[in-house]
Amino acid sequence: MEGSSVPVTVRILDREYQIACREDEREDLLKAAEFVHERMREIRGRGSVIGTDRVAVMTALNIAHELLALRALEGSCERIRDRVRSMQDRVATAVSGDG
Repeated sequence: MEGSSVPVTVRILDREYQIACREDEREDLLKAAEFVHERMREIRGRGSVIGTDRVAVMTALNIAHELLALRALEGSCERIRDRVRSMQDRVATAVSGDG
């Protein structure tokens, strides 16, 4: 059943977490947990941040920074696509002789 929640256990660093999610989101949750686990391991492995809470905050800030950079890039790409479409429309109009 797509809408019902199932308990999923994920392990991040040295702790297990029980998280409820829809069955159809289970694989995505496991992938996200593995991603966070690896990023936290990297930050903890550098040795410059001590304590799980601080490692979690630094990881969250790094992931948020990457997300915001991707969103900005996506916005730039959309503006470029809009300009290209506009130019294509103008060229098509000029070629057809309607302009």
